[in-house]
Amino acid sequence: MSRIAIDVAYPTEGRRIALRTQLDWDRDVEPVLVEGAHAHFVIETNRRSLRYKPVLFDEQAMHWALGANRVAFASEPEFIEYPRFFEEACTACDIVGFETHHGDHSHEVRVFLPPGYDENPLQRYPVVYMQDGHNVFFAEESAFGAHWRVVETLSTLNAMNALSPVIVVGIYPHDRMVEYTVPGVEHYGAFLVQTLKPRIDAEYRTLPGREHTAIMGSSLGGVAAFWVGWTHPATFGQAASLSATFGYRDDLAERVDREPVPPTRFYLDSGWPGDNYEAVRDLRARLVRRGLVPGSEMLYLAFPRATHSESSWAARLHIPFQFLFDEARQ
Repeated sequence: MSRIAIDVAYPTEGRRIALRTQLDWDRDVEPVLVEGAHAHFVIETNRRSLRYKPVLFDEQAMHWALGANRVAFASEPEFIEYPRFFEEACTACDIVGFETHHGDHSHEVRVFLPPGYDENPLQRYPVVYMQDGHNVFFAEESAFGAHWRVVETLSTLNAMNALSPVIVVGIYPHDRMVEYTVPGVEHYGAFLVQTLKPRIDAEYRTLPGREHTAIMGSSLGGVAAFWVGWTHPATFGQAASLSATFGYRDDLAERVDREPVPPTRFYLDSGWPGDNYEAVRDLRARLVRRGLVPGSEMLYLAFPRATHSESSWAARLHIPFQFLFDEARQ
């Protein structure tokens, strides 16, 4: 017999929380303990995993949690569930302007808030800062008519219980050829550390620690992501570089060879043939030579026949997200 433990965190305010499970979708499973806004459930079953959904009872009706059925595993510790029961407005609609304080222009950013952000204020979130924000969320904004499909990928990963929800900040470049290369990336990195991240942490319910903060980009945006992760490890504990154009107006290979290795976790990838395959693989070899452990401190992958395009990056986006944030969920 297995024991599956689930903690449902939700501000009930006099309402009642129960679970429905695949053992009997018509029967309520009551919590074994209620501590404030946390309802703890323990289910004994012969199954090693169990699909379930929280349900909320108020004076009017019973409300099923929105989204796909969830799955919990007997082999994992108590899983904390932050459900939502009511529809809400667009989650990727906030566009905010930020002054750089290092030039005469400002940056616009679009902030993706996970579904349920407003309804369930108990949860705080990791944050990933993504370069080339115009290519991140909507095809109509993208330079080439395709986008990273971030919202769709995160929705799928969350339904799988493969990833806890994250906040995504898409940063619109002012001049990416300057901001993502040396020496302009120095000012850009300072803007992220000194201006943007403190504002995001102040205005949204983030997990502000470096272990919960990542930076991600592709092509020259991937170079900028690696540069920031290498240079500002006290702020950004994780960095993902997809098809990064290493070696074009940057000195990262030399810095990796000679500087102290920061405690940052790095994800690197590329397509093949082309797609900066040689440059990315070279930097990967330098990181391994400096002692980073593949699979835990660094992950490198190459994708046959993948092209230098938003469509290819969207197809494999689930991999860096899982590498960067799965440990935070545990």
